[in-house]
Amino acid sequence: MSERGGIFAGNDPFSIATSWLAEAGGTEPNDPSAMALATVDAEGLPDVRMVLLKAIDPPAPDAGFVFYTNYDSAKGCQIAETGVAAFVLHWKSLRRQVRVRGEVSRADGPEADAYYASRGLESRIGAWASDQSRPLDSRAALMARVAREGLRHGLNPPRPPFWGGFRIRPLAVEFWADGAFRLHDRFRWTRPQPDAAPAAGAEMVDGAAGAWQVVRLNP
Repeated sequence: MSERGGIFAGNDPFSIATSWLAEAGGTEPNDPSAMALATVDAEGLPDVRMVLLKAIDPPAPDAGFVFYTNYDSAKGCQIAETGVAAFVLHWKSLRRQVRVRGEVSRADGPEADAYYASRGLESRIGAWASDQSRPLDSRAALMARVAREGLRHGLNPPRPPFWGGFRIRPLAVEFWADGAFRLHDRFRWTRPQPDAAPAAGAEMVDGAAGAWQVVRLNP
């Protein structure tokens, strides 16, 4: 068995991740929800950048981790091409990290509208003004576009059709905690593959988030 307990205890990875994120909210000096998001372009070259995790779904078979961006940005285009992504949340104050790999779908419609409406007016106008990831002549040109979009949309701009959320539905989640002498604790949750035998020493968990196989990894 995987011998889980303490901070690793739980019946689904979403609840554990939510608990760790909440704890980091009280210890991290800045942006506890900042995550390094990795995507791959059409040539197979990886890209990575920092984005903000905005939601962790309640446990369910189709649950995921949600962030928002311009769909026409580099990461948006790469996700549209491959349908997959990975990220890591790392908290120096807790000496812990969460790694996720999975399939990606759009988080569009009412939930994206609601998040967009919760942003500050300047950020909402900025989403209209920025051709994210594409060449820019000057900052003055960008600010001129911001002014134009502000005049065009007023105080209640709608969500741009090219801007919204992505939901990463994990195929694998790893929880890592620092250990003395670099003997770290690592537990990897994976979705069992049909007809595949469980890994040696695996713990099988079947809860609200579906079936998972949990294995303790070497440091």
